[in-house]
Amino acid sequence: MTRVESNNNAGVAPGESGSVTDTQQPVEVVIVTGLSGAGRGTAARVLEDLGWYVTDNLPPELIGRMIELGAAAQPPIRRLALVMDVRSRFFTGDLSGVTEQLRSAGIRTRVLFLEASDDVLIRRFGFARRRHPLQSDSPDGTLSAGLTAERVRLGAVKAAADLVIDTTELSIHQLHRKLEEAYGAGAPAALQLTVQSFGFKYGVPLDADMVLDVRFLPNPHWIPELREHTGQESVVSDYVLSRQGAQDYLQTGKHLVDLTTTGYRQEGKRYMTVAVGCTGGKHRSVAIAEALGERIGGDTGHAAVDVVRVVHRDLGRE
Repeated sequence: MTRVESNNNAGVAPGESGSVTDTQQPVEVVIVTGLSGAGRGTAARVLEDLGWYVTDNLPPELIGRMIELGAAAQPPIRRLALVMDVRSRFFTGDLSGVTEQLRSAGIRTRVLFLEASDDVLIRRFGFARRRHPLQSDSPDGTLSAGLTAERVRLGAVKAAADLVIDTTELSIHQLHRKLEEAYGAGAPAALQLTVQSFGFKYGVPLDADMVLDVRFLPNPHWIPELREHTGQESVVSDYVLSRQGAQDYLQTGKHLVDLTTTGYRQEGKRYMTVAVGCTGGKHRSVAIAEALGERIGGDTGHAAVDVVRVVHRDLGRE
């Protein structure tokens, strides 16, 4: 149901007893590695959106300490993603030894390896105008030689991986879906929706994904007994929502949000902001934003949205 809110080493195994799961929920670790340019950064962002705590190039001897700190945090960190590349000291040791020690401590540990064809990796490095981390170490200093050296160095790591994803033919959205299926705890993550009222005279919110303009409705500002009240008060909201076109506009707006959030979720987007504007952001936009958030939040069949937040950017600014 949608929730509505208004405003390698011995040091790897954590804990004295060798397990962090004796009295706690299980801890999961995903080690994200692979070829440079194959999508580690994208994978890290996806995992973060899926609720994983992501760290980049954490030394192996600190993994156990990181898990201990995460377990003691409030709220506890139960899902930890470790992103490591060829430049990390991680690859100078034995990957299987690290994963075995984590697993023996009761920690579910998986290794994700990302790869792609050389021609695609070369093209990606060209677009990004970056040097390969091993390019300078190769005899001729070419990108191709750097890729070859990296494949050799990571051969054993790939062989030990639990999941290998070839991103050669994958779009970012396709990679997102694969990772969501593997690490999203079963069901696709829902989307967090923010409904934000604002006043056009203060500018349109820069982060708005959709803008609804309710200035066509009569302005309570020009009614003396309503002027000092806000759209959060029933005396104003009742007036605004009873005006001609208000209910049709609300229903149409909700339909547009439903279509958009469903598509956003399929494309891997996890956040959406709907901005509702009137002249000053005090009466009409506030009332409509509250009503729209309530309608979306009260739709128990709306699987695409998990949390609806209603905020009022300019309320009180006058």
